[in-house]
Amino acid sequence: MTTTVLRTAAGWWVQRADTARPIRTAATTTGELLADRAAIDAAAAGSDADATPVADLDLLSPVTAPCRVVAQMVNYRSHAQDSGIDPDRVSATFFRKSSGSITGPFGDIVKPAHVKLLDYEVEIGLVAATTLEVGTTVTADTLGEFFAGVVVTNDVSARDIQLPKTQFYESKSYPTFTPVGPALVLLSHEEWRRFDQLRLQLWVNGERRQNGRVGGDMIIDPVAALGVLTGFQRLDAGDLLLTGTPGGTALSAPPKPIEMIGALIPPHVKWKQFFKRQASNPRYLADGDVVEVRIATDDGAIELGRQRCHVRYA
Repeated sequence: MTTTVLRTAAGWWVQRADTARPIRTAATTTGELLADRAAIDAAAAGSDADATPVADLDLLSPVTAPCRVVAQMVNYRSHAQDSGIDPDRVSATFFRKSSGSITGPFGDIVKPAHVKLLDYEVEIGLVAATTLEVGTTVTADTLGEFFAGVVVTNDVSARDIQLPKTQFYESKSYPTFTPVGPALVLLSHEEWRRFDQLRLQLWVNGERRQNGRVGGDMIIDPVAALGVLTGFQRLDAGDLLLTGTPGGTALSAPPKPIEMIGALIPPHVKWKQFFKRQASNPRYLADGDVVEVRIATDDGAIELGRQRCHVRYA
């Protein structure tokens, strides 16, 4: 059975059904909490005498900042196809996000005034349980030793900043651009083996925009991805690895004939025309939109919870 960890300003909790039991720990960061597994286990096994209804808790991100936030680029076949990329030619590629972009699961996603095209990406986040030095080898049998569990994330993106600059860091690192939670779900060895059964879904104002299952859609699984990442990047307990998004984002590639024409004109002209067309796309997030995100297995045995964030224009 999974262990569901919650965080509030008052501390850490283990959720059981509709109630939460406090974790007796001095930990203030996610990394420190994961090092105090005895306290987590004690809360999970404790009585309901000091339990609190989850509905009464003001939940924060269960991943604390500062930490490393590393993300995989184009890692679902459906997203690759939406982007005009051959999924069979995708390799493990990573970018960084500022941990200052992390926010809670029920707050606002705030669009900076200069951003015009605000997009969404539901992603599974893996939370490191311990240090992975450069050169660490991770296998399917040891994944659960190096990673404690999984979280719901939304990789919010400013597309009009991302594309012309051909870099991701700025466009994905504004404050509130990484909603995380509501829960950090700790997985057993057997539960990690069900990772490919997780389904990722995202709704905007009740309309389902994304609906993908890891198995059959994810291109590079976590073990294979870590085989590349740990070749150059150290990770520590509490660090966050985002593993890509399925198709259905607002951004999609232009038709091939238009793409071919675009390759023949100066970049500033190409991007001006591209964003002029994108401005009429109603799928980009608007002021007041409600974005809901859920990740779970279809049978509900592994449930990461559901985010609900409001979009607000600065």
